[in-house]
Amino acid sequence: MDRNTDKGINSTFIRCLLNYSMTYYEVRAKPKENIYELRYDMDHGMIHTLIPFGKSLQYSLENAKLENDDNAVWIEEDHCSPPLAMEREAVLDRYFSDIKIQAIESEEEGWNRIKDKKSLWNKSKSSNLT
Repeated sequence: MDRNTDKGINSTFIRCLLNYSMTYYEVRAKPKENIYELRYDMDHGMIHTLIPFGKSLQYSLENAKLENDDNAVWIEEDHCSPPLAMEREAVLDRYFSDIKIQAIESEEEGWNRIKDKKSLWNKSKSSNLT
């Protein structure tokens, strides 16, 4: 999972640095059948070490919630255009489909909006995915 050295990641990172403006997003996505592999990667330090977004992505995914329609929802910070370009290329597109991103006013507002939903990972555990 050493995708930090991929030319695509590096060029996206440079574009993000040139276009720096932090925005928060509410992300909704359909977990793929291999979502248990993401949990494994998170538990074994493969996500939080990704540069420059790993720590933020790890936090967001650790706190991801589950909506009634089985979509995952979480809050993510980013300053790239298009939003979450590096995260999608390195991680998200592998484990989620139908990713929808909506800008929100603040991180706190976003987490407050979804705080009462079930954890995404509780479902994974109850489904023997971890």
